[in-house]
Amino acid sequence: MAAVNPYLNFDGTCEEAFNLYKSAFGGEFVNFTRFGDSGPEACEDGEKDKIMHVSLPIGKNTILMGSDTPHTMPVVKGNQLHVAIQADSEQEADHLFASLSAGGQVYMPMGKAPWGAYFGMFVDKFGIQWMINFDYQP
Repeated sequence: MAAVNPYLNFDGTCEEAFNLYKSAFGGEFVNFTRFGDSGPEACEDGEKDKIMHVSLPIGKNTILMGSDTPHTMPVVKGNQLHVAIQADSEQEADHLFASLSAGGQVYMPMGKAPWGAYFGMFVDKFGIQWMINFDYQP
């Protein structure tokens, strides 16, 4: 497994929050993508300026990541934080997804994501939110 990082969800305040975190931790955003950057089919009206994904290195081996949630997945107490796993391969991603999601609720099965990765999301049977990601190498 390459890395485990915190992933924060916001209800329209992701950009403001991450600008605060950037001022506190320093550094530069590694990724800053709005829903509208992926084309009109990637989001509904009123969501194109929301943040799809932002990542900010906050230490030698830690990246703080986040996004605004689409209206179809509202932020409620308990889903503001995910454990995000960066897998080393599709096979590892599939294994972790299947093992950890057993008995839980899958929100997004593993598949190709708009940002060019292999990605899936679920809540395990204990109520913990997970994201599994494998970045394809060029």
